[in-house]
Amino acid sequence: MNITELLRKETILLDLTSSSKNEVIEELAAKLDAAGKLSDKKRFIEEIHEREGQSSTGIGEGVAIPHAKSAAVKDPAIVFGRSKEGIDYEALDGEKSHLFFMIAASDGANEMHLQALSRLSTLLMDESFRQTLLEARSEQDILNAVDKKEKEKMDAEQSESSSETEEGRRPYFVAVTGCPTGIAHTYMAADGLKDKAKELGYDIKVETNGSDGVRNRLTAEDIKRADAVIIAADTAVEKDRFSGKKLINAPVTAGIRKPKELLEQAAAGDIPLYEGSNTSGGEAAEEKGKSAFYRHLMNGVSNMLPFVVGGGILIALSFFFEDPVGGEISPFGEILSTIGGANAFFLMVPVLAAFIARSIADRPGFAAGMVGGLMAHTGDAGFLGGIIAGFMAGYLVIGLRHLFSFIPQSLDGIKTILVLPLFGIFTTGFIMYFLVTPLAAIQTGLVNWLSGLGTGNIVLLGILLGAMMAVDMGGPINKAAFTFGIAMIDAGTLEPHAAIMAGGMVPPLGIALATTFFKSKFTKQEKDAGKTNYVLGASFITEGAIPFAASDPGRVIPSIIAGSAVAGGLSMLFGAATEAPHGGAFVILLVNNWPMYIVAILAGAAVTATLLGIWKKKVA
Repeated sequence: MNITELLRKETILLDLTSSSKNEVIEELAAKLDAAGKLSDKKRFIEEIHEREGQSSTGIGEGVAIPHAKSAAVKDPAIVFGRSKEGIDYEALDGEKSHLFFMIAASDGANEMHLQALSRLSTLLMDESFRQTLLEARSEQDILNAVDKKEKEKMDAEQSESSSETEEGRRPYFVAVTGCPTGIAHTYMAADGLKDKAKELGYDIKVETNGSDGVRNRLTAEDIKRADAVIIAADTAVEKDRFSGKKLINAPVTAGIRKPKELLEQAAAGDIPLYEGSNTSGGEAAEEKGKSAFYRHLMNGVSNMLPFVVGGGILIALSFFFEDPVGGEISPFGEILSTIGGANAFFLMVPVLAAFIARSIADRPGFAAGMVGGLMAHTGDAGFLGGIIAGFMAGYLVIGLRHLFSFIPQSLDGIKTILVLPLFGIFTTGFIMYFLVTPLAAIQTGLVNWLSGLGTGNIVLLGILLGAMMAVDMGGPINKAAFTFGIAMIDAGTLEPHAAIMAGGMVPPLGIALATTFFKSKFTKQEKDAGKTNYVLGASFITEGAIPFAASDPGRVIPSIIAGSAVAGGLSMLFGAATEAPHGGAFVILLVNNWPMYIVAILAGAAVTATLLGIWKKKVA
């Protein structure tokens, strides 16, 4: 199927009236709906926004490709919109977007539809094609340009597949690409790698893990011959087949934005060997200097976070439905509390342990980690018990894999589905049975120690936790403080996490204030980024400070640490407490003593802004 069978005159907008990202999505979806392609416009727009929440589809170079595979789509279609002035679509390169292709794939889209949709995303990598679309005068000109470029692309692919590369003449790499939706980014990353490899004089074969399944699958011979493996994916990729090969892990956007760097790194050869699950338990090859402990812990924390955030906010909201006189909770408040506490919060320690174990031992470790984490939770061993259970389960399963290595390869399925889960759950559970009581005592002792701290020490703890949030802005120290705060919420001590959230909000907010009140100290680009930091700071996304810290670490990092320390200390001093572990300004009314909590955050942001205004030099 050709692209022009999906892109028609009635789904082309030569002059968008939108001025923002949300308006673009609304306008393009309305065009699709008017063409009779949607059964539920509102639902389709929601699913487009859900995809945007995973990563922006503004791929840069003036192009955005919002897309979704949805039951709200009656017939697969493409709608094109153009804005000559450009619209801020939160593109990866920070520039305005001019060309918008919204891809609507139905749940029942067949392979031909999906191939045509994915082919479009690869055509847009060509600068001359983009320029042709910008200069087109009519809808028919757009269709002619797309049709011509598509034929050129298909002819080139046919020529490439029919030609044989002389083995051994040039470096040869294999790659795998994949994105959560599997429609656009997957194929753009593949084309980015192939085009850049051709330019650099390398040979490459790229497997795509898209919504239409695996295409161009790598064979055992391909992998054996390869000098290195590149994985540019945001989805799970089966890595055991690459055991013993040099392997690079990167997000799918790196294949689009940085294919040259990936290929040059692969060619240099200074990358670790991937050992595979038979020896390393399925650990992914990572960049040097990143500890295995941190990787495994963060895998658990990141997968647990939705339970923590959703459950915590529901519990906090339930207090709004409490009778202020009698203290009795309303039926609806009871429902919120049950969903958030008895269910979502109940799962967070088992999920933490399960995904730590999975990070270490791959799928065979998951069940053992889940059971160990559940025993830790029901035995009041809390987060400490969950973390220990997760690591213990993961490494026990690795040991069991070695112990049962005598089982012939033909029975690997039985080993994975029966032997490893059975003995993994038993050994983990047996050890946790005896560990739960002492771990619970340690957890209780920590909570009692915190409860017994005097005002001065409480403030010092708040200063320390707030400062930790700013030291590396989302790195290991930041995540250590955040994990400690969640553990305290689980134990019923709510003040530390309020200080942590305040400390995490201050760096981007303080920088935003500095760019507003000390304009002469920042470039135009930094002042524009400063506006975004108001939103990031309010949303408790500390990473908004990273670009500023990277460009001027000597002045920015001390300034944000000082501001975050002030906010954390004041939060503790004012007795702010929260059961909502994330959300920033959006959950601030759920914080105990929220007026003074706002004062603490603003005071910290003011300290950061003032220090930046004093220390930074004027921009010429």
